[in-house]
Amino acid sequence: MLDVVAAERTHSAIDRAWTVEEEQRYLTALSPREAVHIAVDGTGVIIGVQTLDRWSSALDSMAHVGQVGTFLLPAWRGRGVGRQLWNVTLAFAREARYRKLVIYVRGSNTNAQAFYRRLGFKDCGRLTRQVMIDGVEDDEVMMELFL
Repeated sequence: MLDVVAAERTHSAIDRAWTVEEEQRYLTALSPREAVHIAVDGTGVIIGVQTLDRWSSALDSMAHVGQVGTFLLPAWRGRGVGRQLWNVTLAFAREARYRKLVIYVRGSNTNAQAFYRRLGFKDCGRLTRQVMIDGVEDDEVMMELFL
């Protein structure tokens, strides 16, 4: 699924899917307060993923802040899958005692920005020319949600 999202080169800052070994290291390193929620279609194919990671695993002063990432196959965008993933992630975040969630969204990805605003996220900053994929620069819009 991430191969497809990365190949689009436009919706995410991810420019390549992780190897199996990289994915295994990431999943093994997750703390009990971090999660990967997966959406599958009726045949068991992964169509979307939403992650929740600690903002900083090194700083206890920011242990109340989580970072969200959402990735959906193109055919499943705008069909409620992101909202379903969000409902699960939000419940998990509250149970894990997060007080604030943050997400970075590509500046050109106005559909994703609108989606997060509908969830209650507010713009809180912009990192100019933060992403460069195939020589094309794009901003990252920082968004936050207080729980």
